[in-house]
Parts: sequence; C-alpha cells; structure tokens
Amino acid sequence: MKPTSPFAKVRFFYQNTNPALKNRSRLKVFIPLIFQEEKKKLGELRIIFCTDDVLLNINKDFLQHDYYTDVISFDLSESEAIEAEIYISDDRVRENAFLHGTTIKMELHRVIFHGILHLCGYGDKTKAERRLMAEKEEYYLAKYFR
Repeated sequence: MKPTSPFAKVRFFYQNTNPALKNRSRLKVFIPLIFQEEKKKLGELRIIFCTDDVLLNINKDFLQHDYYTDVISFDLSESEAIEAEIYISDDRVRENAFLHGTTIKMELHRVIFHGILHLCGYGDKTKAERRLMAEKEEYYLAKYFR
C-alpha cells in the first residue's frame, strides 16, 4: 500500500482569481495541525478562492444573505472526519487588509484560519463568540508565522 501524502487532506482551487498565497506546501501541513489541536479529525478540506460576485451568489443561494463576505465554510461531513469546503473572496481579503491596515498575506491567512475555526465549532454571532474567534485566529497566526 502506498503511503498517504501529508498534502492529501488540503487542496486549493481558484475561480477567476489569483490570491497572494505563497508557500502552499507549508500551509497544507499546518492546517491539519489546527484540526488536531482542536481535537477534530480532518478528512478532506477544499479551499476555493473566488471573486466577490461568486461568494455573494453563494451567500444568497445557500444562506439567504444579500451582502458581501470574506469567507463561507460548508461542513459536508457524513462521518466523524470533517469533509468541507471553504470559499474565500480574494476581493474581500484585499479590501479588508487595506481597511484594517494589515498585509494581504496576513489577512488571507486570518480568513483561512477563521473558516477552519468555524468547521471546528467556533461561532461569531455574539460578542463573546467574536472575541474567542479573534483570540483563536491570533493564536494560530502567531503559531504559523513564528
């Protein structure tokens, strides 16, 4: 039996966009570690980078929200292992980086980790949930970029 590649669980896709995502191999190794630390089993994660318009249509069609967003996570699991898709608007990431005075690279990773944290059970509806989510994002950003 052939050994499983450590990269088999995380795959990136691009729909009419080219995000400023460097060192994908390192990210493919780091992402499963987040799931492991959060005590979740990762099956397969597909991260799809797209435009504002694509994500707006997904937001309308699946969540009945008529506004732009930076990330939407879909848990497609049928077993204990998480099988999921995370859609990320490259347009929103770039605009948010500018608005928040951070780099596109940092904002892109924050949004990726945010989507993963949703899949691990974290919410962001209440003030307390948003605070915990932000703490977790910062924790994983610091861990990734140290």
